[in-house]
Amino acid sequence: MAGGHGRRPSPRGAGPSQRQLRVGELIRALLAELLARGEIVDEAVQDRSITVTEVRVSPDLKHATAFVAPLGGGDPQGVVGGLTRARRFIRGEIAHRLTLRYAPDIEFRADTSFDEAARIDRLLRSDPVRRDIEGPDTDEEG
Repeated sequence: MAGGHGRRPSPRGAGPSQRQLRVGELIRALLAELLARGEIVDEAVQDRSITVTEVRVSPDLKHATAFVAPLGGGDPQGVVGGLTRARRFIRGEIAHRLTLRYAPDIEFRADTSFDEAARIDRLLRSDPVRRDIEGPDTDEEG
């Protein structure tokens, strides 16, 4: 592979490439902008504060998964449904505003990482775990 133009296959399990990360962040920022400006016309997302926590892009850049969550709680599946209904508009905006060869097909998923973090925090603060962390009482003789 003279001249360094050949591609080496990435090892199985390797993380995303710099290009995937860059494109994912561009799409995330554009989605956040569309939501902040109220450009997505669907009652499930209008007048709602929604965060786009991450966008993962496939190696060929033709597919993307956007993780979203309503701020302040609420129905994440409703938000996912609204964004899915607006998918054609969103893809068109991506094609128009970003300089990509292909506008990726976007799938929306509810981001449950905040709920999971809260669950772990509650576990860590529970009495049994706190007792395990603090160790045996030092006042007792054993």
